[in-house]
Amino acid sequence: MKLLKDILYGVSLTAVSGDTHVVVNHIHFDSRKVEMDDVFVAVRGTITDGHIYIQKAVDFGAKAVVCEELPELLVNGVTYLKVPDCNSALAVMASNFYGNPSKNLKLVGITGTNGKTTVATLLYNLYMKAGYKAGLLSTIKVMVGDKEYPASHTTPDVMTINNYLAKMSAEGVECCFMEVSSHGIHQKRSEGLHFAGAVFTNLSHDHLDYHKTFAEYRDTKKKLFDTLPKTAFALVNIDDKNGMVMLQNTKAKKYTYALKSYADYRAQILEKQFNGQLLKLDDNELWSKLIGDFNAYNLLAIYAVADLLGLEKMETLRLMSELETVDGRFQYYISKEKITAIVDYAHTPDALKNVLITINALRTGNEKVITVVGCGGDRDKSKRPVMGHIASEMSDQAIFTSDNPRTELPATIIEEMEKGVEAQNTKKVLSIENRKQAIKAACKLALANDIILVAGKGHETYQETNGVRVDFDDFKEVKEALESLNK
Repeated sequence: MKLLKDILYGVSLTAVSGDTHVVVNHIHFDSRKVEMDDVFVAVRGTITDGHIYIQKAVDFGAKAVVCEELPELLVNGVTYLKVPDCNSALAVMASNFYGNPSKNLKLVGITGTNGKTTVATLLYNLYMKAGYKAGLLSTIKVMVGDKEYPASHTTPDVMTINNYLAKMSAEGVECCFMEVSSHGIHQKRSEGLHFAGAVFTNLSHDHLDYHKTFAEYRDTKKKLFDTLPKTAFALVNIDDKNGMVMLQNTKAKKYTYALKSYADYRAQILEKQFNGQLLKLDDNELWSKLIGDFNAYNLLAIYAVADLLGLEKMETLRLMSELETVDGRFQYYISKEKITAIVDYAHTPDALKNVLITINALRTGNEKVITVVGCGGDRDKSKRPVMGHIASEMSDQAIFTSDNPRTELPATIIEEMEKGVEAQNTKKVLSIENRKQAIKAACKLALANDIILVAGKGHETYQETNGVRVDFDDFKEVKEALESLNK
């Protein structure tokens, strides 16, 4: 139970009707969860407007309502608070409600199109190996020390974020590594948090169904850096042309990393193999089990963050050499027939291209590369032909299939992917709507030493169609298909 006036500290109020010196139980932005003496925040969402449910929340017992427009009927005994932006108000209130837990630990936000999960997860793993209590807020899972919680969104809602941060604070967690998505920034889910630092990995074609233009997508990411305090660090990849854009208005201390450009932190790839790569960082060599240029960038970001947080460099390098790949990120299995299957979350054109560049660079002879890929429904349609083009151009065989069609017809999505296939590549493309059958077909087409890439879903263990999720694990499916062929 908290005093309403304490929860409202720092919130911009334009009108108040009622008493703010009252005790409230909890904060909700979903009217269905409101109980007696709770606060209801009427957030305007992408699907519905919380203002429609103000009276319902009051009927359920809300003692206070936060809104952008006061309702015509003001119920006696209920405090109504008008604010310019309910999302911003909710973020500040959530942080206050849980005692501003982000100030009690070093919170590092990682944003960018690709690499967020890998960088955040491996930083968490590195700090746990170093003997620190660490926290993780990621797409795959939430970790509070060694306690695991399931994750449902890249950036959870602000109440959930602060709840987990409060758990971390209570458990003595020293550092937390958090994926920060463009959706989360736009919906103010990262507001009210005190960041010790932020990392920009890269920017490429994604989420244009939500942001409409690339410039809007870029500028949304930039807001994370614009709001950093002077005490924080801002670390960006300047091999990406958008890296310096992120630093333009930040008050934080500026740092850069790169493989190709002059930067504060630099790395060089000395050797590439299928079981790892040799890097040179700060005149020291590092053998890593993570392969590909994209992972070289991820490792460099991890090294830089550890240094900026004060971890001793040689200790960092030692621990980095022990890091394993993250689930669904270039996760591979080699069958008895010497067929290599790779499962990767690559669901954007840039990520798919990077994975295929890595695979093709590791080919030693006449191995075929067979790519199984689809595009999600109810998402950015403009990337579908681009994904189709990349898969068909950079593979010996491409199989277009279903990938979380949601409310769209899988056949329609596949047709839009096929539009990106150039005439000379049409013979290399098969379209198999059923993802399980597509994976089986890839395995049957593969011969010894061939490489199968199953892209798009990575760590996800479900297939979503019309609001229903059924169990589906790419890694499990491809492994079982190859083992059944051996039998």
